Amino acid sequence: MLYVVITFFFLSVLLYLLLGGADFGAGIVELFTSRKNQEQTRRIAYRAIGPVWEANHMWLIIAIVILFVGFPRIYSIMSTHLHIPLLLMLMGITARGTAFVFRNYDAVKDHMQDLYNRIFIYSSFITPLFLGIIAGAMLSTRIDLQASSFQEAYLFPWLNIFSISVGFFTVSICGFLAAVFLVGEAEKEREKQRFARKAFWLNGITVALGAWVFLIAEWENHSLLQLLLNHPISLIAIGLATVSQPALWYFLQQRKALLSRLAAGFQVSMILGALGFAYFPNIILLADGTGLSLLSTAAPEATLRALGLALLLGSLFILPALFFLFCIFTKKEK
Repeated sequence: MLYVVITFFFLSVLLYLLLGGADFGAGIVELFTSRKNQEQTRRIAYRAIGPVWEANHMWLIIAIVILFVGFPRIYSIMSTHLHIPLLLMLMGITARGTAFVFRNYDAVKDHMQDLYNRIFIYSSFITPLFLGIIAGAMLSTRIDLQASSFQEAYLFPWLNIFSISVGFFTVSICGFLAAVFLVGEAEKEREKQRFARKAFWLNGITVALGAWVFLIAEWENHSLLQLLLNHPISLIAIGLATVSQPALWYFLQQRKALLSRLAAGFQVSMILGALGFAYFPNIILLADGTGLSLLSTAAPEATLRALGLALLLGSLFILPALFFLFCIFTKKEK
């Protein structure tokens, strides 16, 4: 049952990055849109994410519950030493959701709409930034359980070049996914071309930032590249992500919405999968050279059995309902 729980955890993280990432990316795309096109971008993004945007946080909640119940030591250390970026990320989620509601459903349309728009845009940038910073901090080997000062315990683990670089890499992934998604949501050819150009541009930035993360990792002696190259599954995943690049460009150029989305999702899944397999079973690397393993820090078998059964039964009800929700609200009016 342990591996069932671990599988659900990684699937939840992946789905949150793909679906929630595209959701946050709508604000990132809007941030890098000219003023004359912002209103049109806002309208298209609202039509795309408006009915289902809040459902995407379900995956984050599932991942947190799995850590809290199934791996309490990992949850405790992460929520203690990384409580500052976690709080900032949660504040970003809250601010973004509030701004989204008020800017689209406020009965009074006045100058406050500008404030709601700014909060939505900047929180859409800040939230995935700190999500990536948290992920980078978990692998940065800077979490020191024997830290004797506030800075060493709560600032240095995440306030470093590697973690921040992973944060910006995550932001670029979210923007890229949103741009690809919005190509299929646009109705006019001019809008499709505009989003396709943004997807090409953000894809290039993502590749560049990914290379930068590897360089910083080598500079700080994290051996990230060596880990990926030494693990056969990670190496295959990176190879598949690389060879899928021309197909993604072709689908974007031809405005093939579904194939573009599948190619982009596949590429991001391979990148995340490569990192997951390279570090597995460790999920946090500590300053003393040890790691917190999903296998050795798991809860008792009885707890894992109950958690696994709850996840399996819950998925039988949640997944069909969620799929039905997406089908209803993504069906275009005739």
